[in-house]
Amino acid sequence: MSLAVAVAGASGYAGGELLRLLAAHPEFEVRTITAHQNAGAPLSTVHPHLRDYRDLVFKPTTTDSLEHHDIVFLALPHGHSGELGESLDSIPLIVDCGADHRLADARAWDRFYGGAFHSPWTYGLPELALSNGGTQRANIVGATRIAVPGCNVTAVTLGLAPGIRSGVIMADDVVAVLAVGTSGAGKSAKPELSASETIGSARAYSVGGIHRHTPEIVQNLDRAGGRNVSVSLTPVLVPMSRGILATSTARLAPGVTATEIRASWEQSYASEPFVELLPEGSLPRTSDVVGSNMALLSLAVDEASGRVVTIAAVDNLVKGTAGAAIQSANVALGLSENAGLSMNGVAP
Repeated sequence: MSLAVAVAGASGYAGGELLRLLAAHPEFEVRTITAHQNAGAPLSTVHPHLRDYRDLVFKPTTTDSLEHHDIVFLALPHGHSGELGESLDSIPLIVDCGADHRLADARAWDRFYGGAFHSPWTYGLPELALSNGGTQRANIVGATRIAVPGCNVTAVTLGLAPGIRSGVIMADDVVAVLAVGTSGAGKSAKPELSASETIGSARAYSVGGIHRHTPEIVQNLDRAGGRNVSVSLTPVLVPMSRGILATSTARLAPGVTATEIRASWEQSYASEPFVELLPEGSLPRTSDVVGSNMALLSLAVDEASGRVVTIAAVDNLVKGTAGAAIQSANVALGLSENAGLSMNGVAP
């Protein structure tokens, strides 16, 4: 018997991607979709590519619309899922794709987001390397409330956490520069995201330690065992619709060899279905992960500067959001972790 699913905020990019992936899930059945401005409209007017759901109509995003489901995925703007999630006491499993339940530090929330602070939910990054030698996956099993990581956070965390846990790199001087596709900014019309402003151009944004994903990366690297974690994060908007290419660097621990560096990442990700460390000399491309739930990683040691360089490629809408939500739901419910998810990208 299929589990009844509702997707709140299904008219946005993340919500649409959830629907695309859920259409292939053998255990989940989408019965309700909700939206704000598009309430009452057929899904086909917003997501004409989702032919499996062409007969569904958006309902208002209310408690009444979302009750009586087994699983609710919240794909709402930041600040909108906290109160709504707390009103859905009867739902067995809720997965929040927004930021409202990610941070454990109320002061960090106030500084980077503002508004009402909501208690953190179980963090939905199964592959996160923890200082106790395990991964976050163990904490997700049986969870009823899950917070999906930010897309940039996923790319940087997966790139660095294994080395921090094993002690081969330091966490007190992390620098990350990310090339980010425009869909990461959401579907709302913004002049700076129009084709005439983005095609043939690249521009940095949220520069100088103010990007909202910064405290979440710090939180994750702290969980991996980092001491005095310091992260300088600079995202760069580039003319592609999907994808994140995160180049992250950290100082090498004294006396560490390149062999020890690679061994740390190989041991962490050897059995992970959706994280792959590429062979030495191979570099990931965002085009290789479009449409897939994979994170592709590469490593290099810059001996002259005494730093390790990691490069991570993810699809911000899949591994960075919707795919991570479904993967975490699978883990929580004891289903096959790859149910409804693909390792294969789309090319060209």
